[in-house]
Amino acid sequence: MSPRKSGAPQGRADDALSEEQARRVREALEHAITDDPTRVVVIGGGAAGLVAARDIARPGFDVTVLEERRELGGSVVRHAVAGIQLDAGAESFATRGGHVAELLEELGLADHVVTPLAAGAWLQLPGRAVPMPKAGLLGIPSSPLATDVIAAIGWGGAFRAYLDRLMPVLKIGEERNLGTLVRRRMGEAVLQNLVAPVTTGVYAASPDELDVAVAAPGLNKAITRTGSLSGGVSVLRENAKAGSAVGGLVGGMARLVDVLAADVRARGAVLRTGAKVVGLRPGGASADGDDVAASVDAAFDETPGGAEHEGERPRRPGRWRVRLAGGETLDADVVLLAVPADAALGLLGQASDSLSSLAGLDWPKASTVDIVTLVVDDARLDAAPRGTGMLVAETVPQSQVTAKALTHVTAKWPWVAQQLPAGRHVLRLSYGRAGSPSPLAGMDESGIRLRAIADASTLLNIPIAESNVVGSDAVRWTNALPVAAQGQRERIDRVRSTVEGVDGLEVTGSWLTGTGLASVVPDARKAAERIRALRWNTLTGNG
Repeated sequence: MSPRKSGAPQGRADDALSEEQARRVREALEHAITDDPTRVVVIGGGAAGLVAARDIARPGFDVTVLEERRELGGSVVRHAVAGIQLDAGAESFATRGGHVAELLEELGLADHVVTPLAAGAWLQLPGRAVPMPKAGLLGIPSSPLATDVIAAIGWGGAFRAYLDRLMPVLKIGEERNLGTLVRRRMGEAVLQNLVAPVTTGVYAASPDELDVAVAAPGLNKAITRTGSLSGGVSVLRENAKAGSAVGGLVGGMARLVDVLAADVRARGAVLRTGAKVVGLRPGGASADGDDVAASVDAAFDETPGGAEHEGERPRRPGRWRVRLAGGETLDADVVLLAVPADAALGLLGQASDSLSSLAGLDWPKASTVDIVTLVVDDARLDAAPRGTGMLVAETVPQSQVTAKALTHVTAKWPWVAQQLPAGRHVLRLSYGRAGSPSPLAGMDESGIRLRAIADASTLLNIPIAESNVVGSDAVRWTNALPVAAQGQRERIDRVRSTVEGVDGLEVTGSWLTGTGLASVVPDARKAAERIRALRWNTLTGNG
């Protein structure tokens, strides 16, 4: 039998298969145009919810975003202090992965991205302040005998850290606890004076609470390959891309929310603020009294805005019924939860019997962080005596300093300084560590202002008179436990795997991804992609 004859039937079969695939695609496209749109309700109008809504909002989808607060953006918001518009929450984004930069490019904001001045940060240690050693990872030095390391922890601490390079490789394993790893390899001085201030500032958590694999991915493997912790840090630093690790926007990060929300609306989505969601149930399930009443009202066109006009389609039941605090209900084919952990877990527990266990999941309590902003007239700050800011070691007595960090905003971001008259500066202090109440809890506005002035004076080594403070404001944030916390990865995996088994339900947000836009944006976009794929799979018969 000739090769040509043996191949002919297969060729015809392939052609027939291609024609069948083409027919199904044509039918799917026709249905995409003529079928009812997929109704998507996004619960949460923070960065995650808005990013996902933007990617979903396209022909074939009706998107509604419900935000409990009166403003969109979550922690990416602004406030006015002494007549200046400043970031009240997130002031920058991590450049890793390029995800935020890609979004900013799509939104036309790429030309407004700026990097902080390279003045460097300082460490406040008990009784003294020193420049932060430059060549490190999470405060772990790559060169323990470097001059700036010795200045920070002394010869004794530096030599103890250097012994890391002399320890046998056989004693190195897959240590999950960051505090234990640093303590064993480099000693207590490095842990308390270099690493702890960084992890407290970045994660609001002690090194002893963090998972090495999540806080410093690849570090354990690099240690095993190089034979030391400092060697592993060197390898990871060499592999990191050159350039600033963070970026910001001229005018503040809140500009991202402004442009993002406008683009979401332009794509046809509905953004509602002051809309608190209190219930999430299957659309066809037996309901409680309120849901039954809502169903009866809908049947008789008595729900607010529910009357049907001539020519309109009747209300179409959905896979999900979303109930708001005022009693209003929305039908949805897909629901995306983009709210904090406590709200998300509560709604998930109602949504399905298979998810009921999540309502009682032993999820750690979120930590509270207070951000206090001071606008100060004092020309002595022109010299930026502590660079762009300071991290405070936990070993510093709270009787001396209660803040955990200070940012000299006008020394860090030129766009802020350019708005102000000569000698005027913006200082931003952060309070609150994981597992402990904020030291500002219970204080009134005047007390908080005086405490911040005292801390700024100590940290900058410049006595600041209250009369020179022309404006101040305090904002309290509740942050999710860091993803890098030990055991948190397993809890997150449980949530994701459980939700994955329920059609038409997605979940995203910083409590699952870790704080920061660099973590939030890619996860939200993946959730949006899955939602779009759900409609396509339904249209093509693959769902």
